[in-house]
Amino acid sequence: MFDYLQIDNRHERWLVGAADLALAPWAAINSWWQPAADDETPPKRVLLFRLERIGDLVMTFGAIGTVRTRLPEAELHLVVGDWNAPLAHCMGAINAVETLDVPWLSRERPGSTLRATAAQSAAWRRRGYDLAINFEPDIRSNALLAASGARRRIGYASGGGGGFLTDALDYDRTIHSAANAQRLVDRALPAERYPPAAAASNRMAFFIPSAARETAERLLAAHDGRGPLIGINPGAGRLVKEWPPERFAAVAAALAAGDRATIVLLGGEGDRRQAEIVRRALPPDVPLMDLVGQAPLVELAAVLARLSLLITGDTGPAHLAATVETPVVTIFGPTDPNRYRPMTAHAVVVHADLWCRPCGRLRRPPKRCTHGAPDCLTEVVPEAVVVAARRLMVPR
Repeated sequence: MFDYLQIDNRHERWLVGAADLALAPWAAINSWWQPAADDETPPKRVLLFRLERIGDLVMTFGAIGTVRTRLPEAELHLVVGDWNAPLAHCMGAINAVETLDVPWLSRERPGSTLRATAAQSAAWRRRGYDLAINFEPDIRSNALLAASGARRRIGYASGGGGGFLTDALDYDRTIHSAANAQRLVDRALPAERYPPAAAASNRMAFFIPSAARETAERLLAAHDGRGPLIGINPGAGRLVKEWPPERFAAVAAALAAGDRATIVLLGGEGDRRQAEIVRRALPPDVPLMDLVGQAPLVELAAVLARLSLLITGDTGPAHLAATVETPVVTIFGPTDPNRYRPMTAHAVVVHADLWCRPCGRLRRPPKRCTHGAPDCLTEVVPEAVVVAARRLMVPR
């Protein structure tokens, strides 16, 4: 029962399915009340939800760019977690950015209170949005979309809460996350009805402020210009996605010795443990710039733009590197590169060939994978990553 829900945990699936049954009358009303296609005027005010992590936001850049090209005069308002706000402010397609820290995505941060969320929802209703799109397949964020009072509400039914939407699609697990986001936009704004201007491009403008570029220049000033600058990003937000730090060190040592590379160690404050293991494992003669904790999100984009190559796990900086057109080697474990690989031609994915991957079980990994890096990551050898890096390396 409830097989339409793409929720792996059986108890959660039944809970969400029961909620969907309770929403059935609302879903029937939504399906009955639909504006006629020939009567619908172009939306003037649009609300976009992308409440998840860094990579999730970056993978919607193309879809959000499409909204802008199809609605060049509309006001586009984007709601993100506060961790993504600096990045969202660099998006040229967006008129206004709001933050909402939903508890199920806040991790170590306190989530927005119920009172604050209610006040924010009331403000959305006062603005009178014509269209709202939720890029996350989740019943809770679909409920928030309904609370916005938007005339049309587009999102996914496969995480539950389809009854909150006027247009509910299934999330297609066989295609890339970016392609799924584009499907929502195409449903909301069909290309035949909203043709872009002849010179328009769906590629969204992404602006790195000059202050961030100056910070990156200062952080990398010690590089003498000889040999490539190679970023090593050992953290991935979840242990089950992290390649062993000692192997990142082995790759860095090989590229420093064989390619005269200078290694740039990257990560946030939460990645210090992994970064310190990499530092200790490196030979003392490896040229190293340790930028861990020194490059917040926008400054990180500026640093990535100056690198010859980034080597990382499946995490936000991989997608950010693709955005600034820096080649990237991404090491995948339990997640599916067909759905989450960086969207650039200058990328190589490295993964093990195991029967059990990609399982996608990040929140509840198999028991044998809960005490360190899982088999699908430990089976990836440094030599394979070095080969991939040399395929992509370009001078900067």
